[in-house]
Amino acid sequence: MNSNKEIGTIGVLTSGGDAPGMNAAIRAVVRTALSKGLKVKGIMHGYAGLLNEEFIDMGMRSVSEIIQRGGTVLYTARCLEFKEMAGVIKAHEICEKNGIDGLVVIGGDGSFRGAQDLSNVGTPCIGIPGTIDNDIACSEYTIGYDTAMNTVVEMVDKLRDTANSHSRCSVVEVMGRRAGHIALNTGIACGAAVILVPEQDFDPERDLLARIRYAQECGKHHFIVMVAEGVGKAEEIAQIIRDNTGIDTRKTVLGHVQRGGSPTLRDRVVATQMGYHAVELLTQNIGNRVVAMKNGEIVDYEINEALSMKKGIETKLLEIAHCISI
Repeated sequence: MNSNKEIGTIGVLTSGGDAPGMNAAIRAVVRTALSKGLKVKGIMHGYAGLLNEEFIDMGMRSVSEIIQRGGTVLYTARCLEFKEMAGVIKAHEICEKNGIDGLVVIGGDGSFRGAQDLSNVGTPCIGIPGTIDNDIACSEYTIGYDTAMNTVVEMVDKLRDTANSHSRCSVVEVMGRRAGHIALNTGIACGAAVILVPEQDFDPERDLLARIRYAQECGKHHFIVMVAEGVGKAEEIAQIIRDNTGIDTRKTVLGHVQRGGSPTLRDRVVATQMGYHAVELLTQNIGNRVVAMKNGEIVDYEINEALSMKKGIETKLLEIAHCISI
């Protein structure tokens, strides 16, 4: 969508779950916009802050020393009001009243649907994918994914030490309600004996117990089972193992520790690239787009197209994992 109105002031907000690298994206948006002669308003607490007019003027120094910080300096919040058209229209009117000509939204699918609605009523929006689950279909990579995986690997490496010492099985539940990308990649990186992802049907005998028994036959005496939260609760899976094998099995739910921490180099660089690209689009009076990565390059898609795409698990990686995991 191209707007006939010249962009003078842009707003930037973060929405949905926080992800390491969001601050790097905010920094890139602000400094790119200022370098092009635009004004920037930071919007606190996502769409809720937009409806409450929680705006701050942002300058070059307002984003100093944030590129290395996890979380989001603009904060984030859920906003049920924005799911209704009345809330969207109110947001558009607030943007007009405050001179906000375009908006950069950093978040996930739900955040992009809000951006889509806002674009449709006249406020040009650009979405930047920020979610640790890497579950944005139009983009092969999302901000925060690399940092989250490195956090998981660090934690599971510590668990392996104690699992080995006590000949235990550790069932590790990681984030991924609808997507198993974290579980699959960290499972391979941590040498998990079993990796369970929501993209595949889960049969306890075939996918769990048979693999553990086979690993035992090969001489293995301690085990890591990596499970995405969308498959089932770690405690229930641990109980299945205890009841059927007699192995001392403990569950560990890593939870929100995966969202935190200083972003990795990759997340900082990709966030910066995407933030720059978002502002480039707005300065060309282009809205209703989602910034994405394809074949390692930064590209963009129309929001309707982006939201209609589907993203599956990497089947080759699954094949590799099943081949080498014992």
